[in-house]
Formats: sequence, structure tokens, C-alpha cells
Amino acid sequence: MAKRDYYEVLGVSKSASADEIKKSYRRLAMKFHPDRNKEDDGASETKFKEAKEAYEVLKNAEKKATYDQFGHDGLRAGAGGQGGFQSAEGFGDIFGDVFGDIFGGGRRGGGGPQVFRGADLGYELNLDLEKAVTGDTVEIDVPTQIGCKKCDGSGAKKGTSPETCSTCGGVGQVRMQQGFFSVQQTCPACKGVGTTISDPCDDCHGRGRIRKTRTLSVKVPAGVDDGDRIRLSGEGEAGRNGGPAGDLYVELRVDKHKIFERDGANLACEVPISISTATLGGEVELPTLDGHVSLKVPAGTQSGKIFRLRGKGVTTVRDSRKGDLFAQVAVETPVNLTAEQKELLEKFDAAVKSGGDKHSPRADGWLDTVKRFFDRIS
Repeated sequence: MAKRDYYEVLGVSKSASADEIKKSYRRLAMKFHPDRNKEDDGASETKFKEAKEAYEVLKNAEKKATYDQFGHDGLRAGAGGQGGFQSAEGFGDIFGDVFGDIFGGGRRGGGGPQVFRGADLGYELNLDLEKAVTGDTVEIDVPTQIGCKKCDGSGAKKGTSPETCSTCGGVGQVRMQQGFFSVQQTCPACKGVGTTISDPCDDCHGRGRIRKTRTLSVKVPAGVDDGDRIRLSGEGEAGRNGGPAGDLYVELRVDKHKIFERDGANLACEVPISISTATLGGEVELPTLDGHVSLKVPAGTQSGKIFRLRGKGVTTVRDSRKGDLFAQVAVETPVNLTAEQKELLEKFDAAVKSGGDKHSPRADGWLDTVKRFFDRIS
């Protein structure tokens, strides 16, 4: 008897998408599953197998292309002759494959023992501003789990080997039948590893890993900022059962600086100046991360005035251009005056007041504003 067209079996067109093909197969599998049709003399089982065969071909892009071009003969001529139903896979496996995404099951890889990737680790690295700006290479000590050298990570005592789990047969998973559904779960005996250890290693006690503090070298690129992370691939905890190691994420914390505050590529600082310098003008020495520079203060500078020094900021990891330095002056009030200094200051104050508002324009303007405010609310 000639094989039916696979598209006809599933009731879809040749242009059907992978999702449409899978959806149609689900519907047919539910309808013709033998557990739901136990009294029809095997007719439903035949249709079920036919739908399974068609789905196995059409879900595979390479096999589908061969079938579209050469039909059933092309599949028979291919590797292994895919045309027939593979009876070695039971009905429970069929449903685990198709409906596994619904129930959280599904087969893993080729159905072999599970491997477990090692856990990712985090490390907080404190840097001063100078090292964050210029970059540095820092050694850190990281407590982690590494593969046991005594047993080569197997967990079994030297001279012995792990044994195949008798519960799952080394697969690492077991299936539980629930009606006509088959749900796949991690084997409770071996925890998914596929093997058990009767004579554990003395160093790792069967775990295959031991805790150890490792010293690692971290290259900090120039321009990093607070909160940036550096990923060291494969430097996390060792995997289990031959799984890959996790990663180490180094989170950078830039310490508060005594002089500068940073905002991206820009720096800011406060510069104290004397009353005489603010009044008469002058030059003050200003620190930068590249050394000292001279800041020219004009006569009559008020406290809080901000001066911008272009190119005296820092670079970032995302931009090699330097930012700016913003210097805010703070006029200092003299303290601990002598009697002579107080007398001179009183004479100076009297002389300034005799000149009217031309010497204190901000104070006069402020008094006018206060007067208008109280006039409005009275």
C-alpha cells in the first residue's frame, strides 16, 4: 500500500509554518492516541503512527526539504531511510516531545545524563578614583568551588568509578505516566546525574568539587565608573557531571574622593578663596588629576561662582574624549580675628556702606525683593 502524502496526513499545506504543523500534529495525536481508543481494533493506533511519521519528517527542515523535492523515495535513499515509524520510541516519549513545553518536561539533548553548569559568582571590587580613571590590574581572592583533583571531578574514590543509576538507567530522568500523558522528571535517586557513588572520594565526599579560595587577576579598563561590571568567563564555580564552569562578575565600587565628585566624564570640586582674593581678584592653585593648574579669579567674584576648565575631566570606557572640571569657589569668612583686625574690618565696612548700593548690588536687590514680598502679602 502506497504511503499517503505527509501533508495530507497532517491536514496542512506545503506552505504551513512549523507552528501550524506542530499544532495539527498535537490535535491528531490527542484524537488517535491508543489510550483514548482502546476498542477500535488498532485503527487509531495506525493513524497515530502515521501522523507521528509525518510529523517526524516535516518538523525537520532538512528532511522536509528532501521530502518536498523527492517525496518518500528521497527519504528512503537518505541516511538511515527515515520513511518508517521508529517503534523504539514509545507513546510516552512521543507525548514528552510534543507536549513537554506545556508540562515543563521534554527530553534533554539525546536523553543522556544531565550535566550542570556551575553557578555564577559575584565579587565587589573597591577602587579609588585615580585607578578607576587610569585603569589597573588588580588581584582578588575569590572563594569558589573547583573540580576535585584527587578524583578528577568524578566524586568516586580513586580506583573506583561512579555506577549507573539503577532507578533511571543512567538517563538522569524518569517518566511518570498520567493517563495518556507522560511527564518527565529529574531522577530522585541520582538527582539527574545518571550515576551513583558507593565509595566516595575522601577529599570531596562524593561531590566532585571542593571549596577553595582562588587568586585571580582582574584587568580594570581605563574610565570605569561606579556600578560597572567586568565578566570573567569560566571563572565561576565548577560545573557538575562534566558541565561547564559558571562566570565571575566583578562589580566595581569607586570610593568617594576627598576633593572631586565625578559625573560621567566630568569632575567637580569646591575651591575656598579669601575675601580679599574674591574682592580684588587673583590666582589660586587648583588641583586636577593631571597635576595643579592656575585658576584666575576676577575681581568681585561672588561665593558660589562656578568656573569651567575644559578638558580637565576624565575619560570613560565608552568615550576617549576628556570631560571638563567644574570648580565652584567658596569665599571664606575670616575667623579668630585679633582686635586690630576687627578694628580694620569695622573701618572697611563703614567705608563700603558710605558708598551706597554700588558696592553691594546683590544685597540691595535682595532687600527690594523682600520689601515687595511683604507689601504683597500685607
